[in-house]
Amino acid sequence: MKPALLLLAAGMGSRYGGLKQLDGLGPNGETIMDYSIYDAIKAGFGKIVFVIRKDFEQDFRQKVLSKYEGHVPVELCFQELDSLPEGFTCPEGRVKPWGTNHAILMAKDVIREPFCVINCDDFYNRDAFMVIGKYLADLPDGSRGRYAMVGFRVGNTLSDNGTVSRGVCSTDADGNLSTVVERTQIMRIDGNVSYKDEQGAWITLNDDTPVSMNVWGFTPDYFEYSEAAFKEFLSEPANIANLKSEFFIPMMVNRLIGNGTATVKVLDTTSKWFGVTYAADRQGVVDRIQSLINEGVYPEKLW
Repeated sequence: MKPALLLLAAGMGSRYGGLKQLDGLGPNGETIMDYSIYDAIKAGFGKIVFVIRKDFEQDFRQKVLSKYEGHVPVELCFQELDSLPEGFTCPEGRVKPWGTNHAILMAKDVIREPFCVINCDDFYNRDAFMVIGKYLADLPDGSRGRYAMVGFRVGNTLSDNGTVSRGVCSTDADGNLSTVVERTQIMRIDGNVSYKDEQGAWITLNDDTPVSMNVWGFTPDYFEYSEAAFKEFLSEPANIANLKSEFFIPMMVNRLIGNGTATVKVLDTTSKWFGVTYAADRQGVVDRIQSLINEGVYPEKLW
């Protein structure tokens, strides 16, 4: 069974402003996720699933989904504040979404095959899709708890215009993920990749340190585990009282690794990430896409 690609597209991108998922960066108005989908199809993915907010469905259908007709099957799911398990209600005053792992749960009724989760506003490059696509396609039928993530080399994932957030990964002797720790301020200082720790000190990282760019590979049992964990999350009074609490993918992955339910193979890639974290990043992305077209990696017009 060909794996599915699940794109998390419900965020607004507060540092950039506006719906950057719909921002045309290619020469014919192609978005970053257009290139991701093109690469995923080349890598053998057989279905595309988007998680978006209901309030920009019409725009999304017109500007995005219409492109893929005849190329690949597409499904649409919606992440809303009240999309909660039975018996739970959204706290009054909450406006922030419930987080990336909640977004994944929105697809539980439409994905039955191994699947890869990505952000829609990160340009991952084709090698990342090739390595995760092969891993998922090679899994034996009925596999459970044998997950994977693409471990980008941190030095290949930085912005020239400010700090970035990355999940810094540790691996065991078998190349499986031990932990992933979100570091919200990573940048190059005096030639070295560094992050700011909880005490405000800058800690140096090796350029090849694997980091999560939210390219995860799961089998459908992940929905089952996530739903149970989300109910526990919602049952914690502190998570309800905090109107900004979120249920993140790394939280869920760390839980499953910690209790022995799953292993997560860290797959190396030579891909160099780029994306529009800040408005000042935009022109650089446009230029790099044009360079890839000039090199013959992509056609002038994708669809």
